[in-house]
Amino acid sequence: MLRRPLVLFACLSLLAACGGAPSPQGRTVAPVPAGAVTAPNFGDAQPHPELASAIRRHSVHGIDAARFQTSIDWQTARANGVNFAFIKATEGGDRVDEMFDSHWRGAARAGVRRGAYHFFYHCRVPEEQARWFFRHVPRRSGDLPPVIDMEWTPTSPTCTIRRPATEIRADADVLIRMFTQHYGTAPILYTTVDFYEDNQLWKLRGVDFWLRSVAAHPSDRYPGQHWAFWQYTSTGQVPGIAGAVDINVFAGGEAAWADWLAKRAQP
Repeated sequence: MLRRPLVLFACLSLLAACGGAPSPQGRTVAPVPAGAVTAPNFGDAQPHPELASAIRRHSVHGIDAARFQTSIDWQTARANGVNFAFIKATEGGDRVDEMFDSHWRGAARAGVRRGAYHFFYHCRVPEEQARWFFRHVPRRSGDLPPVIDMEWTPTSPTCTIRRPATEIRADADVLIRMFTQHYGTAPILYTTVDFYEDNQLWKLRGVDFWLRSVAAHPSDRYPGQHWAFWQYTSTGQVPGIAGAVDINVFAGGEAAWADWLAKRAQP
């Protein structure tokens, strides 16, 4: 996803009166039992108070990370509520995120459920992009499904085209099919409000959605769309992570999370 860099969750009910929030104090780092869900101990540099109650209803929180997160203490992040992480692996057909290997190994060592994502490049055919991702992201039982990140790229130095919606969906269908065949589970599709609407992505099948919506609940921005993950801020503050980070929630509670993993994690 493009870089768009909570008072503490215990204080979410006070957000409306707080404005900006101080960074949270990290919990004491201790081993987290495998599969356990840890409660979020996060902050947000630019919180949206109107979302506080909706965010609080979700118990399974995580992050996404790329080269912008140059320093992550994964054990500390795990102890403070990072239960899953989507990590940027590739872009287009010739770029690998320089922090991928470090983040990938660190998340695994800390017991964070991890998944890799590919940033779609509009000036390259989808088959080449899928093969590039496969080359760099191994299949591993228990990992989260792979993610395809599709959005407009108006600031790209090399590709700012906006192709017709039918072509975008055709490319998405190719990627969904190839990723499903290669990893044995359907991918997740990350997208933004404008890209979703412009390309009528609700017409896609065989994919779970991960939706960006930082100023409103997804049900308001993507009416009628079922979703698995919600990216609710890009200015998150997480103990163990230097600088801002995107924070996400899973759609259901702990039991639903366990069921989803049993059905959707890589076989």
